[in-house]
Amino acid sequence: MTNLTAKIPQDSFTQMNEIVLPNDTNTLHNLMGGKMLHWMDICAAIAAQKHSNKIVVTASVDSVSFREAIKLGDVVTLTAYVTRSFNSSMEVFIEVWAQNIPTGEKIKSNEAYYTFVALDSRHRPTPVPAIDPQSEVEKEKYVGALRRRQVRLILAGKMKPEDAQELKNLFL
Repeated sequence: MTNLTAKIPQDSFTQMNEIVLPNDTNTLHNLMGGKMLHWMDICAAIAAQKHSNKIVVTASVDSVSFREAIKLGDVVTLTAYVTRSFNSSMEVFIEVWAQNIPTGEKIKSNEAYYTFVALDSRHRPTPVPAIDPQSEVEKEKYVGALRRRQVRLILAGKMKPEDAQELKNLFL
């Protein structure tokens, strides 16, 4: 398991542990994908709320791939933190690891980027604090967040591809 705590902003860092119980599994005794997404959404939302000090709602989830099956009895560790904030939205990176306690084996199951929007007391989008990346990992995620945001906006029909300057810069 990577040691992210030394590399990420502590104001949004969130770590959550869950144990895979029989009710969480499919007929192969693997963690159901929907349960994993549920846990990921909760962990990522907590990170966004800690950063913004606001209630947040999920706006998007980027390409979650299930690389490795998580088995009945495994302990799942989810780690999330805000990579960049925009006006009222925040991108959150989340990693998922599974550990078989008796054998000590640890596997990385998946990772994803979630986007959340902070809401005020009237349930309207509200500004969020900026991120000041310090480490190389933080800076890399911060820079990439703008490109990932532009892809999300294009796919959602909220931005024209020709207006995505950060994406264009990759090819110029």
